[in-house]
Amino acid sequence: MKRVRIRALGINVGRFKTGTYNAITDVSGVLVGHTTLSYKNEEDRIVQTGVTAILPHSGSLFQEKVLGSSYVINGFGKTVGTIQLQELGVIESPILLTNTMSVPAVMEGTIRYLLDQNPQIGDTTGTVNVIVGECNDGYLNDIRGLHVRPEHAYQTIQSAKSGIVEEGCVGAGTGMSCLGFKGGIGTSSRVAFFGEQSYTIGALVVSNFGEEKDLRTPLGGWLHRVGEEEKMPDGSIMIILATDAPLNERQLGRLAKRATFGLSRTGSYGAHGSGDIVIAFSTAHRVPHEPDQETISYSFMREDGKWISQLFEMTVEAVEEAIWNSICMATTTEGNKGRVREAIPYPILLESVHKGGVLK
Repeated sequence: MKRVRIRALGINVGRFKTGTYNAITDVSGVLVGHTTLSYKNEEDRIVQTGVTAILPHSGSLFQEKVLGSSYVINGFGKTVGTIQLQELGVIESPILLTNTMSVPAVMEGTIRYLLDQNPQIGDTTGTVNVIVGECNDGYLNDIRGLHVRPEHAYQTIQSAKSGIVEEGCVGAGTGMSCLGFKGGIGTSSRVAFFGEQSYTIGALVVSNFGEEKDLRTPLGGWLHRVGEEEKMPDGSIMIILATDAPLNERQLGRLAKRATFGLSRTGSYGAHGSGDIVIAFSTAHRVPHEPDQETISYSFMREDGKWISQLFEMTVEAVEEAIWNSICMATTTEGNKGRVREAIPYPILLESVHKGGVLK
């Protein structure tokens, strides 16, 4: 059966409307690219990995930065660039996602891309803060082989586009597992009016956490089949949030925290070895690398009204649905050492949703 998103199964998550593509690219200007590595190499090792890039806009991110923040739900991870992001509150590079062992290669490729785009970096101006996130795909992927190279990151950035986003076993999600089944890339969005102005929240995830016993369906049921489940590493998730709402970096930090609730609705409890990290940005303002004046004026959403709470709720819904899309769109995948991660069976999922209880 062709793999479909969770809404195509008749299961809607939350109460807010989705954007045109129900994807992070519904936030105007945001681009997403994937490079997928899926093959058996000369040593008969199976490679199931890749790279995903999220660009807040199509211009020079170094010259025109966006406001951003990050939040660590659980810090068992190897993310690059979030320290400076928290200190300065701006994103000046594409956001790259890959496997744990490939962070250095992806960082190099991203730096090379930015150096080519900005000859002044490291010469007449400072260096650049690259953001790279990761999950451990070593269950299915020959992670020790270091198959992701700098050129893969470079080409992923170049391939980024707007519109429909590929999901499931693509890019950084190629070798990931989630809640006992095949995981990977998932995305979703929410749109609502705030007075006469509409704003969009978009989420993109790389899902790689949890066991089947943890999985909680959108209507509150538990999916738990009879039989002993293979013990998996605790896993992790990277969550990227984008919005066109005018939020400052502190408000984006508050938004990022709300991703926790969307994650928990799917069954995660933030296990010891689960690296659960959120990066959030707003496209509403651009921050020049070299301002031509000493002060810069921006306007931001007020916080003592209902608007920001509505954005929080939209974020929770988008994250929950993005995780479900990552699972529903993933296909059964054969990995290294004869390991196989099955796609979630739709009939079992639908039965557990309709029963709203434990399925045995």
